[in-house]
Amino acid sequence: MLQAINLTKTYNSHTALSSLDLNIDKGEVFCLLGQNGAGKTTTINLFLGFASPTSGQALVNGIEVANNAEQARKHLAYIPEVVMLYPHLSSMENLDFFSRLAGFEYTPKQLQDFLARVGLQHEAYEKRMGGHSKGMRQKVGIAIALAKNADVLLMDEPTSGLDPKATAEFTELVKDLGKEGKAVLMATHDIFNAVELGTTIGIMRRGELIHQMPTSNLMATDVQKLYLETI
Repeated sequence: MLQAINLTKTYNSHTALSSLDLNIDKGEVFCLLGQNGAGKTTTINLFLGFASPTSGQALVNGIEVANNAEQARKHLAYIPEVVMLYPHLSSMENLDFFSRLAGFEYTPKQLQDFLARVGLQHEAYEKRMGGHSKGMRQKVGIAIALAKNADVLLMDEPTSGLDPKATAEFTELVKDLGKEGKAVLMATHDIFNAVELGTTIGIMRRGELIHQMPTSNLMATDVQKLYLETI
């Protein structure tokens, strides 16, 4: 679903990403760990087509992003650290608007079903987004991804600033998406959450993917130790 082949991005003399090779399959939740500047966000931006690679390829469902970004984005949904939605529109109205932008039209009942599926409280459906917590905004963002029928979700620090309850709810939601066959690439600083929700963990340093490992039978303390040794 997501593939990087010798993917490299340089800015003048600075190498933000160096010869990245990466494969993320259906049902895989791949968590990228690394300090600020390690290359996590650059990787996501290259898959989104927000930046062009210096060399190599970023492919989404077999489509090379650099040559056909619009087509590749049809398979993608993006959940940033702060989900940007219209604050004066309700959850339902935002979901309806962004679904229509993606070419989908749903009945009010179908829109409600998407919001229920991500665990948004029913009383929040018709309330303006400006009054929602970050956790509630993240849920609406994922509802939009579901309504868009995206095969791949890219997430950049989605749990940053969430309280423990909202983080736990988000974790279960992402795990369910993986079980449904979605491919997820998530950049995060939260080692313990990455082990909890991820199927695979990668550790980046200075634009390079140094370690990659499955999370089965992996302890968060082991990852933390390896992470500290790596950076």
